Amino acid sequence: QPRAAHVQSRSVKEERRNMSSLLSAPEQGTSLFFVKPAARVVLLCAPTMKKLGTKVVSHCKSVVLGNISWKKFPDGFPNIFVHGVEELKGCHIAFLASFGSAGEIFEQMSVLCSLQQYAPQSVKILLPFFPVGTMERVDKEGEIATARTLARILSAVPPCRGGPMDLVIYDIHALQERFYFGDNVVPVLESAVPLLKKKLAQFGGTTTWTIAFPDQGAFLRYARAFKDFDTIICMKVRSGESRKITVKEGSAKGKHCVLVDDMVQSGGTLLECGKALLGLGAESVSAFCTHGVFPKGAHKKFIDGPFRKVWITDSCPAQAELVDGQGPFEVLSLATLIASAIDVEPRRGYGGERPPPWPP
Repeated sequence: QPRAAHVQSRSVKEERRNMSSLLSAPEQGTSLFFVKPAARVVLLCAPTMKKLGTKVVSHCKSVVLGNISWKKFPDGFPNIFVHGVEELKGCHIAFLASFGSAGEIFEQMSVLCSLQQYAPQSVKILLPFFPVGTMERVDKEGEIATARTLARILSAVPPCRGGPMDLVIYDIHALQERFYFGDNVVPVLESAVPLLKKKLAQFGGTTTWTIAFPDQGAFLRYARAFKDFDTIICMKVRSGESRKITVKEGSAKGKHCVLVDDMVQSGGTLLECGKALLGLGAESVSAFCTHGVFPKGAHKKFIDGPFRKVWITDSCPAQAELVDGQGPFEVLSLATLIASAIDVEPRRGYGGERPPPWPP
């Protein structure tokens, strides 16, 4: 019995020593136990975001563009393949999403729910436009707050090794929507306003421009970002059976005004505000909306409208490509802002070598 106990003790010690050597020597085939963190950032893109993703990578030092094949089976369901998954281990993944339709949401959620099995160090979701942001509340029984539904869907994405995922959204319609998300994602609410302020600085900045808001909601969202500018607040008032736009606060006379809001859809309110400001003596009127949605060709209303310039971003890529250069439209790309969100060293002034192409 003493000999048997000695043999058993030696066997246990050898097993412990072997396990210790495995854990301390990852280069010797121990990927099962050890994932070495990598400095590489891999940017994966939704199909409609590939063009923007290419721009983002051009502004980064340590980001490479990943490759996903987005195909469909004959029955119409998605047939998706992520290339180079064996090299995702230990990397930081950024996923540039675009939820333009229910089908796109399903396709991209299929990828997001599968990335964790490839052991990335972290995953960051970049969703420039949260498309159901205007349905954030219920005004009467029977309505569905689809903003909460989409937030719950995104919250179902499994966490990775680094913990909960960041979800970066630009100019969400209502700040309280952050509380719809669960613990698996951390909403990071950013703004595209710096793009507008940079553009205005090229033409006189605060001494030339006056910022106008189409309603009180826009003022509450953006007033802090324009504290150095003169501001105007517009509002709708009832006149008999109709409503008209008037100025609640500030003066438009002799001013170069820029209307600022988070999004433009049909554009009716924005156009009315522009005409009202010109009627009140504004020297010129322009507009900036982060998200140009323009359903059913609504952008055509602006071609011969009251605006000198209409700035939007490429958060809705198909619409941005459609209107860019037409009439008053100019697209300000989100590429530099997204690059700074995923890469700590923007490419500006960078003279080193680019990371190798993906997959390696």
